[in-house]
Amino acid sequence: MTRHRCGLIERFPKMAPALERLAGLGTKGFAIAAAEELLIILLVTAYVLAQCPYAREIWIAVYMAFSIHLLVHTVQAIVIRGYVPGLVTTILLLPYAAYGIHSILLVMNWLHLLLLSLAGVVFLIVNLRFAHYLGELVSKD
Repeated sequence: MTRHRCGLIERFPKMAPALERLAGLGTKGFAIAAAEELLIILLVTAYVLAQCPYAREIWIAVYMAFSIHLLVHTVQAIVIRGYVPGLVTTILLLPYAAYGIHSILLVMNWLHLLLLSLAGVVFLIVNLRFAHYLGELVSKD
């Protein structure tokens, strides 16, 4: 972010506040944000293993949000024409995400998957803001 911030703000002026906020996150802040997202995935997986109500739907919504998040990292790398944090992991996980989506579509119709994906994206946006907020708190130290 430090290297590309000025160029990105010039190319995408409406994104300036978000870019400035992200530029303020240090390595520890990004690590905290990533750990929080991992914790969410682990909690949802535990919820599924406990066979709680609507566990399948909740897991699919989070899985789709995670898969879309992988695409976001890919688009970010294309836009800046360089490396972004998480790109290597994204490249490794995209084939598994695609296979998972294919497998879900074998047992669920695409409209239901689309609705769960939308719910997952809403959760993703809210959670990403929260994760970045946690990262900012840690980075201020």
